[in-house]
Amino acid sequence: MKKTKTKTIPFDRSAIMRAVRSRDTGPELLVRQIARSISPGYRLDRKDIPGRPDIAYVSRKLAIFVHGCFWHGHDCARGARLPKTNSEYWKNKIARNVRRDKQNDDRLAQLGWRSLVIWECELRDIDRVRARLERLLSA
Repeated sequence: MKKTKTKTIPFDRSAIMRAVRSRDTGPELLVRQIARSISPGYRLDRKDIPGRPDIAYVSRKLAIFVHGCFWHGHDCARGARLPKTNSEYWKNKIARNVRRDKQNDDRLAQLGWRSLVIWECELRDIDRVRARLERLLSA
């Protein structure tokens, strides 16, 4: 329960976490919009590609992941922040995510794929993200 000045409000962390989407997030939609303007023809959430990239250019063997800083342990201010409650659980959970991301990146490289991670915090500078995507997609 969370107490406010006037009343007690039930606090359900599970309900909050269930509401977090794994696809079609705001950052992902923004990256897809940029990618579409540069080079349409990508595929979404391909289960047959290691890591199930958010965006896949199959013919170019390019996998693009749009990572939330908190969920994937980025070293920015948002990614370095841990919840105050149950922090040991979250520390382990994020460490598993980082480990899984590394394994998926290694598997992609073994299969001859290039991969790009776009962090949520990087989307503050859209021009820079666009330039990165243009460089990769023109190669």
